[in-house]
Amino acid sequence: MSDHGAFIAGLAAAIVAAAAWYGDRRRVRRKHPDDVGFMPWTTLFFWSLLAAVLLLGAAAQEWFSGR
Repeated sequence: MSDHGAFIAGLAAAIVAAAAWYGDRRRVRRKHPDDVGFMPWTTLFFWSLLAAVLLLGAAAQEWFSGR
């Protein structure tokens, strides 16, 4: 994957991670804790953040190596 493709995919994964973090924060702070949702925000946050770190790291490695 080229550094531009990895950067764009990593940026998209970081945006998904930020949205999942916000969703999890809203879930934890809701007024009625018995209202159960169906979205696994914590799991979604974990995997999207992992993808963002790996993809952005690969893009940075390609960029700094000068290829």
